[in-house]
Amino acid sequence: MIDKGRVTLPAEEGLETKIANIIDRWGADAVRDSDGTKLTPEVKHMASKVYSKYFFTRGDQEWAKANPDERQHFYLMSEPITAHSEKVLIPIMKGYFDEQVIPDTDHDIKKWWEVIDRTTGEVIPTEHWTYNEETKEVAIYRVKKWHIYTVNFLAYQLWDPVHLYNHVTNQWDSEHHIPYDPRYPKTRKHILDNLKTWLDDHEDTDVVRITTFFYNFTLVFNDAAEQKYVDWFGYGATVSPLALQAFEKEKGYKLRPEDFVDEGYYNSPFRTPSKQFLDWIDFQQRFISELAKECVDIIHDYGKEAMMFLGDHWAGTEPYGKYFKDIGLDAVVGSVGDGVTLRMISDIPHVTYTEGRFLPYFFPDTFKEGGDPVGEANQNWLQARRAILQSPIQRMGYGGYLSLALKFPDFVDRVEEITDEFREIHSNSKGTNAYKAPFKVAILNSWGGIRKWMSHHVHHAIWYKQCYSYYGILESLSGMPFDVDFISFDDIKKHGIPDEIGVIINAGDANTAWSGGKAWVDEEVVSTIKEWVYNGGGFIGVGEPTAYQSQGRFFQLSDVLGVQKETGYSLNTNKYNTLYDKNHFILEEQHTPINFGEGMKNVYQANSEAVVLDMDDSDVTLAVNQFGSGRSVYIAGLPFSPENTRLLLRSMYWVASQENLLKKWYTSNVQIECVAFPEVGSFVVINNSYDTQQTTVWKDNGSKVDVTLEPMGYKWFEI
Repeated sequence: MIDKGRVTLPAEEGLETKIANIIDRWGADAVRDSDGTKLTPEVKHMASKVYSKYFFTRGDQEWAKANPDERQHFYLMSEPITAHSEKVLIPIMKGYFDEQVIPDTDHDIKKWWEVIDRTTGEVIPTEHWTYNEETKEVAIYRVKKWHIYTVNFLAYQLWDPVHLYNHVTNQWDSEHHIPYDPRYPKTRKHILDNLKTWLDDHEDTDVVRITTFFYNFTLVFNDAAEQKYVDWFGYGATVSPLALQAFEKEKGYKLRPEDFVDEGYYNSPFRTPSKQFLDWIDFQQRFISELAKECVDIIHDYGKEAMMFLGDHWAGTEPYGKYFKDIGLDAVVGSVGDGVTLRMISDIPHVTYTEGRFLPYFFPDTFKEGGDPVGEANQNWLQARRAILQSPIQRMGYGGYLSLALKFPDFVDRVEEITDEFREIHSNSKGTNAYKAPFKVAILNSWGGIRKWMSHHVHHAIWYKQCYSYYGILESLSGMPFDVDFISFDDIKKHGIPDEIGVIINAGDANTAWSGGKAWVDEEVVSTIKEWVYNGGGFIGVGEPTAYQSQGRFFQLSDVLGVQKETGYSLNTNKYNTLYDKNHFILEEQHTPINFGEGMKNVYQANSEAVVLDMDDSDVTLAVNQFGSGRSVYIAGLPFSPENTRLLLRSMYWVASQENLLKKWYTSNVQIECVAFPEVGSFVVINNSYDTQQTTVWKDNGSKVDVTLEPMGYKWFEI
């Protein structure tokens, strides 16, 4: 029997007897409250640790109502309107939820708003437009017929978006929480004073679970109370006139509303970040981390731990940012949707421990008649387990309302098994590192390390449409035996390519931050990478890698990749793709057609030395190329699956010219993986499928072990 512990349980009032039973079955050593629940003294005494949620900038409704000018803001863009005459009326609130936002007319709209001709990009002079506060319409005069116009307007937040989401999801009937802005000195003082009062009233709290700090990620609802715009990395809710004035004083230049609205893209992480937006991120991260440290120091003075939730109000406290280490947090907890989100949490530096909230959340969208919480839990655990073995979180738990979960006894049984297996991983690995390949893998994009494990990501393992063909690369890597770095083009310009990196992966659609866009016409970047590959490095491109139309090329590293994409400019030039019909190292275990996801059209062989391994009709979907002493692989797309994980694994060893090192802690069955812990002399074999599987395992000395595993099963062995 594995020792109990490492598990945090969401508890509620009125379930004391049942909670005691669950604590025993799941081995929970900590209890926590949730949004809308409280812990009774009886429940608190059942656990070794008590977590209590804390909101810094919402929940005190009296303060929010008494100080309406210190509410938080958004910059929003009206829906575009085409001019049919020389005057245009734009209803700026059309498409927005008037219970969440309202135009800010307390501050001079002629200073803080902006009207733009979206046909030309010109800013309309302030004397050419007026605003009717009663109808919430902007009237624009002297417009150009058939041009498109929009208004960038500053809006107050009337309802915290996470509280709004929980309210709608759980069908609450509670007062709307109004978020207030700590950039204002009066609110800042209130926040610090309120924290001390709260700590005085919560003597039996051991861990202050901060949800999160001050500004929510960008989450805007439409007029049907549905999510209109979601950016988990967004800084849209951090804006205010006071902050903009402080920015101008510190950075020496003034930001426009358009720097936030960004043509309606709102600085999505898919956009190559502008200097203005990067400066804003830096400016807000420093302010937020300084205030967060002040709050954490107060919590520590009361003898309590400070735990940050990686989500909700986490703008400015990004754990891979350069100021995060200064906050002094004890722990970070985040939602685990899959292997990628697990690694995003488990790799966080500068904290004592990390904790994961596993899915499904105990919410009525899953725990209802016809719901499948066991199925969701199984898929969640299958993907998270791979990543835990490579980079473990120290604790796990669940979120939501336990009363809902208790209605599903089979789910309760399954979580009991999962929590035991989680503790067994820790018991057998004993805090040591899993075996890693002798070379590192680097993901190259515009964001680099600040977006570690965050490429093509939304949250909770949810991806945007068109992204699963790229997101699968990260999901595969999350459970692979590699140290993974995330580097930017600026990193390469400043520091070159570190010696320990054996493979660079560039994946994404053209002109996105993930592919790189204009960075690929930077002579220094291109030359550095080419020299590195020529001297033996390995380069993998997925989708539209190195893509930017310039000097007769779309893939700027077509000479390295051996493939090019037709964009319509060279249709008069013949292309002769040849399919390699012999065995190749990468394809030795490929027994079914490769799933390239959405794939990529019009990619063709760029030189006769490139070897095409797979095609869809006449389009290249998989190709390899030799470039000097180095190698490259092109893949049209790679959704996550055991088969694609194996394809990527073999591609990385081949492109790194390390094929002879592949079969170390290696399995013959792609549905099964093996992870070794050499320091303690143990290894584990895991079944990533819902069927019984058999495999041969190669140990690091070349010897073999035959293993049979039950569905989702696992076995530990001594080396």
